Amino acid sequence: MRTLQQIGAVVAVNLRSLPQRARTSLVIVIGIAGVVAVLISVLSLSTGLVHALTATGRPDRAIVLHKQADSEVASGLPREAVFTILAEPGIAHDAAGKPIASAEMLATINVPRRDNGALGALTLRGVSPQSFELRPEIHLIEGRVFTPGLRELIAGRAAQERYRGLDVGSRIRFGDNEWTVVGAFSSGGGAHDSELLADSDTVLSAYQRTTFNSVTVKLASPRALAALTAAVAKDSSLPVIVRTETQYYEQQSRSFARILAFIAHVVGAIMAVGAVFAALNTMYSAVSSRTVEIATLRAIGFGAAAVVASVIVEALLLALLGALIGAAAAWVAFDGNTVGTLSGGTGNLAQIVFHLRIGPGLIATGIVWACVVGLIGGVLPALRAVRLPVATALRAV
Repeated sequence: MRTLQQIGAVVAVNLRSLPQRARTSLVIVIGIAGVVAVLISVLSLSTGLVHALTATGRPDRAIVLHKQADSEVASGLPREAVFTILAEPGIAHDAAGKPIASAEMLATINVPRRDNGALGALTLRGVSPQSFELRPEIHLIEGRVFTPGLRELIAGRAAQERYRGLDVGSRIRFGDNEWTVVGAFSSGGGAHDSELLADSDTVLSAYQRTTFNSVTVKLASPRALAALTAAVAKDSSLPVIVRTETQYYEQQSRSFARILAFIAHVVGAIMAVGAVFAALNTMYSAVSSRTVEIATLRAIGFGAAAVVASVIVEALLLALLGALIGAAAAWVAFDGNTVGTLSGGTGNLAQIVFHLRIGPGLIATGIVWACVVGLIGGVLPALRAVRLPVATALRAV
């Protein structure tokens, strides 16, 4: 208890003297604020993308791909295979007895961005008529749904916000085709918000293709996935794999999230090294300027542990202040901003537009990094403070 009281007393003395050392202390605060702001900003890309992709998948839906494909883009399913898949058990049916499913084809189109006019890649997804029953989270917010057989499409809200020429009533040309934007939709923040939807047969015809990329189905029950998987595995004419949408989108987001996390930590580590040296220099200066004061405290009975702890606590408090400033700056500057992935960056065909997300988890990560930097920057100066003989320090008076 006596040691704790000593630590509290010395820490109080240190904090009271901070105004006299404001300039040097700001070096630690600003350096760590920069580290935390950069770290959180880059990691927010990962959390935003993961949220967009995981919000797209649902456990009661399954996606069927070619066995050798790891994404929709790399998959190809002939029409005959689609018919066979839709006849397998485990798929839910509507009141008319039709399977609730959508055979889909993906294409990429280049559209100018609103901010700088540069061309960006968007996914055009051809869907079956039952797609909207399959995905009830997709709801029309403007205009109407496309008419099968006509070159009409509806645009996701995120795609409209980021790209030009996608307003309802606009005509958009890609390839040798001109399409009319007849509606706008929202999928609640999922990846489909970054896409354009049109009739699958019309898209196939426009691109002179005969194969679909994937088939998404609604599962009849929680156990239906096993039944569907077993059925397609027994059919040698179906070289396909079946996954729940949740599993599929988690896999798609995992590699990209790892890359961003790696980049964030590498950049953060490089900046942290600079912040550590700044902290060391500042804390060494603080200890040097208080050599006599520290020696006096030890001479009147204050233990070495109290002195070491007081220096480390001061460094940690400055680091914590820097972390809070850096987190606040990142949140104000980036939270909610709309960004897009690079083409092909997630294993999908084109860009996914999503919002940066800075939440408590990222802020906590930034604080932990700041505390580590502060701890490293405070330990060596603290040890120097107690290793200097008391008599030698007092002779400096």
